[in-house]
Amino acid sequence: MKIFNHLKFFFEKHGFHVSSRLADALGMRASSVRIFFIYLSCVTVGLWFVVYLILAFWMRLKDLIRAKRSSVFDL
Repeated sequence: MKIFNHLKFFFEKHGFHVSSRLADALGMRASSVRIFFIYLSCVTVGLWFVVYLILAFWMRLKDLIRAKRSSVFDL
């Protein structure tokens, strides 16, 4: 358990340091940079879900347009 807490503290310390250095370079607050990354991750997850829905609709539409005939005599 102690190793887990030490590892967690290490990643929190260095992870937040990246956000604060980026915020200093851009002249912004570090909390704004962190919020931006949170929103960006939500948007990218949602974007792939929308792409999945579009592809599913497209495949369904393709199946409806192209009739499946079992033999030549089903014309």
